[in-house]
Amino acid sequence: MLSPRTTAVLAMLLASTDYALSLMHALEAAPRLQTWSLELWREATVFNGEYFIFGAVGAPIEIGTILLTAWLAWSLYPSSDFRWAIAGSALFFLALLAWFSLVLPENTVLATWTPGPLPADASTTRLRWETGHLVGAAIKLVALIFVARAAASGLMSSQTH
Repeated sequence: MLSPRTTAVLAMLLASTDYALSLMHALEAAPRLQTWSLELWREATVFNGEYFIFGAVGAPIEIGTILLTAWLAWSLYPSSDFRWAIAGSALFFLALLAWFSLVLPENTVLATWTPGPLPADASTTRLRWETGHLVGAAIKLVALIFVARAAASGLMSSQTH
């Protein structure tokens, strides 16, 4: 069984890593939407596997973050900090739901693309895909703040024991 201190440290490590992955997408969004041609965007995003690692590494981190922040909440119950942790965990879960509802449908479209002329709806697909990642990053920022608040309290209270 993890101590409250260890749980708080691990929850912060995973939550900050989870947010960092989304922040990387957010920092790339402006040039990818405003500067890159659709052809370059398609090459980098669809054909050359630029984002494969995000799925391979990011998916377990996202699931781990949700589970470990929920565990943090459980370890803080019945203190008032429980609410911060459970809200953070719920928001990380909401960010995952946002990915499933906003990004996954566009990934499904992208999987049908082939080299050659761009599909007529390529700019719409790009905008939805990028926007979906931005929504997730925004939700995760708030989630991280909530988890940090709970984890800091968990670390402080474990020092007194």
